[in-house]
Amino acid sequence: MKETEFSRKITWFSFIFSVLVVWTHSFNAELFLGDTVYGDRLNGIESLFGNLAAQIAVPGFFMISGYLFYRNFTWRRLGSKWMSRIRSVLVPYIVWNTLYYLAYAAGSRLPGITDLIGKGEIPFHLTAMADAMVNHTYLYVFWYLYQLILLILLAPVIYGLLKRPWTAAVYFAGLTAALWVGWDKTPLNGDALFYYSATAFLAMREEKPAEKEFSPKRRLAGAALMAVGAVSFWLAGRWGKPFFLVPCRFLAAAGLWLAVREDRLREPRPWMCCNFFLYATHFALVRLINKSAAAAFHLFWPLHADPKLWPEGMIPLLLYLMMPVIAVTASYWIGKCVKQLCPPLFGLLNGGRAG
Repeated sequence: MKETEFSRKITWFSFIFSVLVVWTHSFNAELFLGDTVYGDRLNGIESLFGNLAAQIAVPGFFMISGYLFYRNFTWRRLGSKWMSRIRSVLVPYIVWNTLYYLAYAAGSRLPGITDLIGKGEIPFHLTAMADAMVNHTYLYVFWYLYQLILLILLAPVIYGLLKRPWTAAVYFAGLTAALWVGWDKTPLNGDALFYYSATAFLAMREEKPAEKEFSPKRRLAGAALMAVGAVSFWLAGRWGKPFFLVPCRFLAAAGLWLAVREDRLREPRPWMCCNFFLYATHFALVRLINKSAAAAFHLFWPLHADPKLWPEGMIPLLLYLMMPVIAVTASYWIGKCVKQLCPPLFGLLNGGRAG
């Protein structure tokens, strides 16, 4: 696979995963139809998209991050890798968490906005701000970046264990056993560690299966991985064992990567290259749009009138299905405006990425 094709494929997959993440946070049945039979039915319809999308969205991000960090990695490059991630991960993590806290704290004191936020009056002092900055208190989706920061800090340990095949085998056996028994008592999520480490291991090998040229055999291998992932998903539901979701998510994302022909992918459009900015802004956009639309909806169909799934319920369903398009468009233009008005601020918010 050519370097240009690899880079283009990374952008495409990052965009696809970003769109799926938007869907996982766009559920709106309860906002529109309340805790009713029709609300439950609409939630079930939306879950067909959202729950399936959630299976590979964030796991896919962990897989991409792990592969890119350890691609062409050596001990000498550890310092430069850490420095680049300080700019691209740590700094925007702190900046965005701070901005969200300030926005929530201010909004909770404004008439009309307080009810929309639904958190009461948020305390405004340094302790609360520090908590928000470190623990992503008001930017929930940044749990992914929190986990990624921990994984990046563990680079010397992960690299040392994965460099040699035999130590990697022992490491993955122990990690699999821990996931099987459900042991997860550290700040670091075991499944995130698995996704990240698995692609890190692949990136360290001389024969990189993820970068081989496309062939019918590769597509067949991708289809086989996705099929095994589907079986694993069935086992998770059949046995009620969360462990099976881990191989399901990994195999589905890996199989999709192998099955897609990189030479057929077009050059990404500008709005497809702002994935980090979209990830940081989409949650607030989605909640604002859904809550505002639900408030307008209830002017015509009050909850006490028990709005039906048809035709009233088609309004929130259509909004749910269109939310990725709305969020991508809004996020792109907001980012573009910020970039034109204050390029240094956009650089901080986007982690130095071009956008």
